[in-house]
Amino acid sequence: MAKLNQTRKWSFSLTLLVAICGATLLGGLYGSYLSGAPMQNGDLQKRMKEYTDLLNAVSTWSAEDVGSDKFVYASIDGMLRTLDPHTSFLEPKEYSDMQDRQKGTFYGLGILVTKRNDQVTVITPLEGTPAARLGVRAGDVISEVEGQATDELSLDEVVKRLKGPKGTTVHIKIQRVGIKEPIPLTIVRAAIPTNSISNTLMIRPGVGYIRIKDFTATTVRELDDAIDKLHEQGMQKLVLDLRGNPGGLLDAAVGVADHFLDKGQMIVYTKGRTSDSAQEYTAPGKHEKFDLPLVVLVNRGSASASEIVAGAIQDHDRGMVVGETSWGKGLVQSVYTLQYGAGLALTTSKYYTPSGRNIQRDYSSVYDYYMADESENGTEVPLENRAKFKTDTGRVVYGGGGITPDVIVKQPQLSRASQLLEVRSAIFNYAVEYAAAHQDVTKEVQVTPALIEEFVRYAVDKEVAPEADIREALQKPEDRRFIERALKAEIIAAKFGFDASYPYRMQGDAQVERAIELFPEAQKLATLAAQVRGNEGDKRPGDAGTRAAQANPKTE
Repeated sequence: MAKLNQTRKWSFSLTLLVAICGATLLGGLYGSYLSGAPMQNGDLQKRMKEYTDLLNAVSTWSAEDVGSDKFVYASIDGMLRTLDPHTSFLEPKEYSDMQDRQKGTFYGLGILVTKRNDQVTVITPLEGTPAARLGVRAGDVISEVEGQATDELSLDEVVKRLKGPKGTTVHIKIQRVGIKEPIPLTIVRAAIPTNSISNTLMIRPGVGYIRIKDFTATTVRELDDAIDKLHEQGMQKLVLDLRGNPGGLLDAAVGVADHFLDKGQMIVYTKGRTSDSAQEYTAPGKHEKFDLPLVVLVNRGSASASEIVAGAIQDHDRGMVVGETSWGKGLVQSVYTLQYGAGLALTTSKYYTPSGRNIQRDYSSVYDYYMADESENGTEVPLENRAKFKTDTGRVVYGGGGITPDVIVKQPQLSRASQLLEVRSAIFNYAVEYAAAHQDVTKEVQVTPALIEEFVRYAVDKEVAPEADIREALQKPEDRRFIERALKAEIIAAKFGFDASYPYRMQGDAQVERAIELFPEAQKLATLAAQVRGNEGDKRPGDAGTRAAQANPKTE
């Protein structure tokens, strides 16, 4: 078990590394061109001469012709590593992909795909997209793209071939459970919206739920629509889920926070080495104030813009923050366009929450920054060693090390066997085959003892895990609930799409259930904060100059 947990931690951390360095850029200067800075002195000119001489020598005399672009890109990466973990050079393809994500659209087929058992597998087609209209289903395996077998390609290479200019065609072949021969399809690429809000639903009578998966140019508009939709369905309380949200555009974070704060309340401020990096962002009051009880969910995957929103809500006591300590990214990147289509995400300032705290974790050791785990009390650095700050009502909150929730709730630890059933796709693959064999399946499908037994036999036959380990896991209440819930959700997803399965995936979510219990406390806190503001005004830590001076606060 220990070995598996270590592997999962590495996988999670490396995935997060890619997400944070590539997709969580706070684009205060997004899209600006970076002109060549003048040489500061003769010493810098000398260093540049040394560099060009070295590049010429390596390009001319190295044993292999690697290519000057790779030499230059590698040297740029090495240079930027001397700054911080979030300053990064974006090669042209990476920069183009980032622009697509932040604009909220690209051209393609409209499917979510992954590699399962070395096969490019459809997780779900997106509603209304070309793939969905042609009947592509969850569980379909894309075996060929433009005549080339996908088992010879990486997932990134497959995705690159599926995307392309609007109106062009792509030829693929899919393999489907129950059909022997591959199915050839010709699909016309169209604009595919990359929604920032992935799920909007009522999870209990009167309880709305919105999950924001990242912050893009479309987030604020999507949030307006989501709130209107839930109001029409009778929402009286809201769970705002920012778990696993790696961040995004600063303007989007400000726009989201504006929905929950009073006009003029501080959301975040920034301070860097240059005078123009000092900026204040207050709630502009552009959106109708959301006055219902609010609970925000965060976890280790919540970073950057997510932490700005959660920090503003926590500091102003607008709602409760629940879950696990967030990532701890308190640096702001400005994104510059370089020549030849490349980009530079350069850290230009730090940001501070309304109470004056910077929540950036220590990155003196890059290894520890990405690999360190939380302690049992839910925070990597003991709370007594972190700088203390006060919210509007006088509650203590902490700087450094991320946003520490008001109520820490960790997800239950599953057994090794249950984790293997998930990561080796046994539940997903069984559900696809079950849905194909039961064409009359409905959303009310019941996970009976007979279905569980059939699944166990399936997993054992596929050598996913030893039978004794699976049966032992089924004797544990948490594991059994997880397996039953996952089987039902995946069967529904295979038949009706991923969105239809989401309510069932959330059943038994310990953090969501605790959030629902905390609504009365969240309402009391928000009411008290409003009274404090009414009596004493907005309790921010002084004017802009005072706040800027609190970049390195003393611990109380």
